[in-house]
Order: sequence, then C-alpha cells, then structure tokens
Amino acid sequence: MRLADDPRVECATDIAAEPKRVWALVSDISTPARYSPELQDVEWLDGAEEPAVGACFSGRNHNDVLGEWRTVSRIAQVTEPRIFEWEVVRYNERELGEPLAIWMFTLEPLADGSGTRLRHGMRFGSGRGPMNAYVERYPEREEEIVDGRLALLRAGIEKTLAGVKGEAEA
Repeated sequence: MRLADDPRVECATDIAAEPKRVWALVSDISTPARYSPELQDVEWLDGAEEPAVGACFSGRNHNDVLGEWRTVSRIAQVTEPRIFEWEVVRYNERELGEPLAIWMFTLEPLADGSGTRLRHGMRFGSGRGPMNAYVERYPEREEEIVDGRLALLRAGIEKTLAGVKGEAEA
C-alpha cells in the first residue's frame, strides 16, 4: 500500500456486554493506554474532563522501532453510544494543520441482543508527519514502510480490543 492509497486499518470483536458498558470504556481516553503497546499514557488538556467535540488530550507513545513521541489529539465526534473519534493534530509539539491520523471506535448492538460489536481503527490523515518524511527519504521502499506501520498498528488495535473485551465482560 502507498500513502496515496488512503491507508487504514480496522479490527472488530464481539463483546458479551451491552453497548452502554462498552461505551463507558471506549469513551474514557485512558482505556486505550491501559492496553495499547504503543500509547503509554494520556491526559486531558485545557481543563477538559470528559469527551466532547473539540476537547483535546495529550498522549505519550513509544515503540521499539520509532522511539518515543508525544501527540495532541482533538475529539472530532462523540455520538453516544455509537461513535467516538479523535484526530491527532500535533506531533512532538509541531502543529500539523491537518490531522496526522484519525482514530475511531464504533459500536453496534449484536442482532441477537447478546452484546456489542466493537470496531477500532485508524486512517492516515492529510497532515504531514514522520511517515511522509521517511517515505520521501526512501521512496523505493514506500509499500514496505506503509505496510510495516499498518502491521504495527493492527497488532496494537487487536491488543486494545482484547483488553476492552476482557474488561467489559468481567
């Protein structure tokens, strides 16, 4: 996959818990940090205390390949109990203008009433970040670079979903 192909990744799991219970977990910005191998911690900014469109939070991230970095995200959509979406708008203190990435949780009740289907995913935004610079430096390796990053993200998303599922079903 190439950056121009609108790279994205999404995973889903069925959870034996009602959407209201799952919503309480995924709309809490600290939940992904408990399970993600990359997102280490988060905190609300500018006095925000709960998710609302426009509210911002910071995140500290780490992985063995990319090292450590900080982000600021802005809540883009909150439709309880169905959609929670945020955009990464700052990377290591650099304003991006356009989002670097758009992350989302979507919930839907299972047809048989036994629980919730939870989807978690991200897509690259139009903001220029480290991935763009790396691809520009090694254009002949673009597909390898993008596919490798998507694989890391998929693994993290799957771990986050497994953690949410375990917590919701406990």
